[in-house]
Amino acid sequence: MRIITYNVNGIRAAMGKGLVQWIKQTDPDVLCLQEIKANPEQVGVFEFEEMGYHHYWYPAQKKGYSGVAIFTKKEPKNVVYGCGIKEYDDEGRVLRIDFDDVSIMSVYHPSGSSGDLRQGFKMKWLTDFNNYIAELKKTIPNIVMSGDFNICHKAIDIHNPKSNANTSGFLPEERDWMEQFINTGFIDTFRHFNQEPHQYSWWSYRAGSRAKNLGWRIDYNIASAALAPRLRRSVILADAMHSDHCPVVLEIE
Repeated sequence: MRIITYNVNGIRAAMGKGLVQWIKQTDPDVLCLQEIKANPEQVGVFEFEEMGYHHYWYPAQKKGYSGVAIFTKKEPKNVVYGCGIKEYDDEGRVLRIDFDDVSIMSVYHPSGSSGDLRQGFKMKWLTDFNNYIAELKKTIPNIVMSGDFNICHKAIDIHNPKSNANTSGFLPEERDWMEQFINTGFIDTFRHFNQEPHQYSWWSYRAGSRAKNLGWRIDYNIASAALAPRLRRSVILADAMHSDHCPVVLEIE
């Protein structure tokens, strides 16, 4: 099973840059999208159906903002919209599909880069999300959380750790949360296979950051530790240019 997570920063804009053709070529079994910024009725879904995808959308209440979606070749036995907390569900941040032996979640963590108010919202979300997943694990032991976590876990995950030490997305408390979250029984699947530096999934549009590879690794496929024997490969597809993010692949048996 090939799972891909991709923050498309507006699915309609990404489709205008060749996203549909890229999906045809890449042929993921499950595609988890974040920041779709659209409702399905605003998007030509026929092309996705023609490729054999069942598609599930969880847009934000606010138009043109946030939202997640999952496209899957295999029809899930269950689909869960949201995490049951209204302030997050209104922003379309969590969508999960369940199969017999694994569940896959598309998740879009808040950004705190716009100021103290949203940083406070982000920190509250991190506590609540941790509690939500802890409860979920009791009934769903095998889960893959695919999405934009808006946190660089370690210094290797950001192009300039010293100058970004006090920047949202690389704050000590955010990185501590990531470390503790993973240590509750999860695997950062990309780092499971790849310890090389300069591997990023997001670049600022400013100052030619992408061409210079001045990036951040904030997009993850986080898998339950129990899935370790089934993990086969994880790669970052930095050549995909439909967004300021790029896709991250996880292959599992």
